[in-house]
Amino acid sequence: MNKPQFLIAAANSGAGKTTVTLGLMRVLAKRNLSVQPFKCGPDYIDTKLHALASGKPSVNLDLFLASPEHIENTYNKYTSSIDVSVVEGVMGLFDGYKKMEGSAAQIAKQLDIPIVLVVNAKASAYSTAALLYGFKNFDKDIRVKGVIFNFVGSESHYSFLKDACYDVGVEPLGYLPKDENLAIPERHLGLDTDNTEAIHHSIDILSDAIEQHVDIERLLEITSSSVKSTRVKEIETKPMFQCIAVAKDEAFNFMYVENIETLQQLGSVVYFSPLHDKELPREADFVYLPGGYPEFYASKLSENKTMHQSIYDYIEKGGKLFAECGGMMYLSSSIQTNEGVKYPMVDIFHQEASMKNMKLKLGYRLFSYQGVEYRGHEFHYSQIISNLPSVAQQYGARGQEVDTKLLRYKNAVAGYTHIYWADNEIWLNLFND
Repeated sequence: MNKPQFLIAAANSGAGKTTVTLGLMRVLAKRNLSVQPFKCGPDYIDTKLHALASGKPSVNLDLFLASPEHIENTYNKYTSSIDVSVVEGVMGLFDGYKKMEGSAAQIAKQLDIPIVLVVNAKASAYSTAALLYGFKNFDKDIRVKGVIFNFVGSESHYSFLKDACYDVGVEPLGYLPKDENLAIPERHLGLDTDNTEAIHHSIDILSDAIEQHVDIERLLEITSSSVKSTRVKEIETKPMFQCIAVAKDEAFNFMYVENIETLQQLGSVVYFSPLHDKELPREADFVYLPGGYPEFYASKLSENKTMHQSIYDYIEKGGKLFAECGGMMYLSSSIQTNEGVKYPMVDIFHQEASMKNMKLKLGYRLFSYQGVEYRGHEFHYSQIISNLPSVAQQYGARGQEVDTKLLRYKNAVAGYTHIYWADNEIWLNLFND
């Protein structure tokens, strides 16, 4: 069976991949098509925007975090019953953690899906022919089927761009005009995903521009291809917990769809709010504190002392808990905002999480602990002021040592690294004695 499925890529970051992706998803959803969004790489922000634009949770596909088999199984599982699959790439098409490894191009090859290229045409015209030729011919195992231009000044400008496409043999599918209204409200870690009303308004503006300037019917036609009938691999997992409590509110909400599905196979998942609830669910025998924006809600998180005590008591009694990034900050003694105000937190780990002098730290992470290899990703602007020792040495994607710590107190394990455990059947060894 054939259905439209494609990867939206670009020559570089900032060309407009996310802008075009969100507009297309909304256009297709408005046509009552079932759209399944995916995101190459470990990004949490774009997946949230995809969900708002399409109405379906967006799934991460990452060839550093997971095996090719897992990527294919995951993709097949979510595409089997929908109308259109849209995969947003990461950075430039061929940019990986090591040459092309982990790139959007590698994902496209692994899934055998065509590519729609987004090109920033702001300061170019026929010269884009050379760029298109390079992207089309650099790797013969990928299929660049069409191109959508961004920041186009006029129809006359677009005519030069179409000439470039025809001479190279890549189909021009349309463009987005140069317009400052075609943007999404931003925040320091990415995008203000809490402001859903403004985001929906922005996506509607994008979709209107896409409808006007992009040939949707032709796009769906040239990207229609056979869907693999590969049998989805089911991993038999015995329930291990009575109640898995997952923090989910305005402050904590960065989590992988497949990680949560794995937790659901291990027990009943119940969501709770460190901001609004007074205590952990009473039956909880596993707790997950994901990342998010605790620094924006530091005052309110600090005021909720009953939740602090509930989590503190749970950990002191030996309860299993995993906290990553923002969740780890919450377990610290305090969070200092970028204004210099310190707010007391749970105080399991005697350290300070500070937003002062913000500096981005990011990258893939790899480490071994309790005889198991773990893979994850780090992305934050905060820093930890601490003398606590790390229980594992972590490494970057190229094998270099990094100073990112993995902390443990009793059965509470925490760190900046967002671990992907959906492709790791023995990840719970993390809590072995």
